[in-house]
Amino acid sequence: MAIDPEKLLNYPIPEVRQQVTQRDTIFYALSIGLGQDPMDRRQLDFLDHHRALKAFPSIAVVLGHPGFWAARPDTGIDAVRVVHGEQGIVWHHPIPVEGEIIGRTRITGLIDKGAGKGALMYSEKQVIEAASGKLLATLTSTTFLRGDGGFGGPSGPVKPVHPVPERAPALSLDLATRPEQALYYRLNGDDNPLHADPDFAARAGFPRPILHGLCTLGVVCHALLKTLCDYDPAGLKEMDLRFSSPVYPGETIRTEIWPEEGAFRARVVERDVIVVNNGRVVRAR
Repeated sequence: MAIDPEKLLNYPIPEVRQQVTQRDTIFYALSIGLGQDPMDRRQLDFLDHHRALKAFPSIAVVLGHPGFWAARPDTGIDAVRVVHGEQGIVWHHPIPVEGEIIGRTRITGLIDKGAGKGALMYSEKQVIEAASGKLLATLTSTTFLRGDGGFGGPSGPVKPVHPVPERAPALSLDLATRPEQALYYRLNGDDNPLHADPDFAARAGFPRPILHGLCTLGVVCHALLKTLCDYDPAGLKEMDLRFSSPVYPGETIRTEIWPEEGAFRARVVERDVIVVNNGRVVRAR
């Protein structure tokens, strides 16, 4: 059954109010792999509640998260074939380590790639500090609906991609993921069974559960924050990337960076496969 574009564009994704604790903030940092080097004191700023704790900036992707709402039958989406395609973050203010957060998510566009070719769904989430009403971050996302093309919608405009230089990267950093990392990460609020259930993963065409795309983003954000900003969260203003291939938990992610162009990509070292491409990063002036 084809999706109803008008219904989907106006789908009432519930506003989420979340009471964030320091424990949540620390758990997020652990779930994207921080803490694997016990001698890296800068990482402890995001992990040790006895210090002046900081929120890791990419935590914005899980705050006020509305859950796997696309799996609801009334959306008309073939949820088994949903893949996260692109993700962007704009940080407006530092993320607090605790307090009430509001997440407001809406669908901003649908692109029909044609019958048998899938569709693109664009969405936006605003992360707001409840006490002050301050907009902390704006997140944009592209979801590839692999089973929902041919609904008669527009074929464009499609979001442009950020070019990656052809020369060798100026910087690179390898960060390992853990075999059980997807099981940790899903406790941030993303319960898609694709990341935990082998049978569900097989129905989706994968040999085993894959790492969340947003967990991969967190690992890449870690590489950017370490290499470009010396772990200062205020050093990042924007990042945007395209997911090009899945990561399997336990693999090593190598982030390759071209600081002059504000470009990056990431590959899995063990398979030499590009998993994040067309990355764009903007640093604080």
